[in-house]
Amino acid sequence: MKTNCNTDKYTNEQISAWLRGLLTVAYADGNFDPEEQELIASLTQDELIPCTDLGNLDIISPQELAMALGDDLHIKENFLRTAVMMAIANGVYSKSESDTVQEFQSALGLDLEALKSLESTLWHPETEKTGEAHHPDLLQPVKKWLDKMDINDPRVARFLCKMIPPQCPFERDITLFGKKIVHIPPMCKLNPLYDQMVGLRFRSLSYLADDCKEDITPYI
Repeated sequence: MKTNCNTDKYTNEQISAWLRGLLTVAYADGNFDPEEQELIASLTQDELIPCTDLGNLDIISPQELAMALGDDLHIKENFLRTAVMMAIANGVYSKSESDTVQEFQSALGLDLEALKSLESTLWHPETEKTGEAHHPDLLQPVKKWLDKMDINDPRVARFLCKMIPPQCPFERDITLFGKKIVHIPPMCKLNPLYDQMVGLRFRSLSYLADDCKEDITPYI
């Protein structure tokens, strides 16, 4: 993959810790299967950041993450933005995912008001229901916060372009032995932050095309 972005914003250590942090969030609710782990590992190592030694991609402790990311406020907030998007990618924000994000936030020395509005969307497995905002503007703080993410590193941009689907995933039925066991609605209707994810993907594509002069055809 040819690129004119010769100066990366983040160090290899920060990128490795960043990806391990996202894997830790993905693992939090217990639904991250080996196939998904292998997919992310192959995307990050072979396609997104070749020639970068990531070591073994595994979960990371909040303290280890904080040490690797350093003191730059923008880096820490940008990591948390992607962590939130990873957590809510399937349309639900579970208690275990929220706890993991909060532990990372605490270790990074942040206390973001925007994250508090996400608590209204928590999924309650005992009732199989997802919390709903009681006011249409309740999620506006976190939406505005996510929209402020800077795209200034080609490796992070490529990762986002790969992991955020280019269009709203279709609704579908999951069947087992010919019997429907669950119906999944379109992700754009399920995920209250889907528009923010689409916007972030567009900014990532624009950065790669305009600033890095990369061929973005594989991501479209």
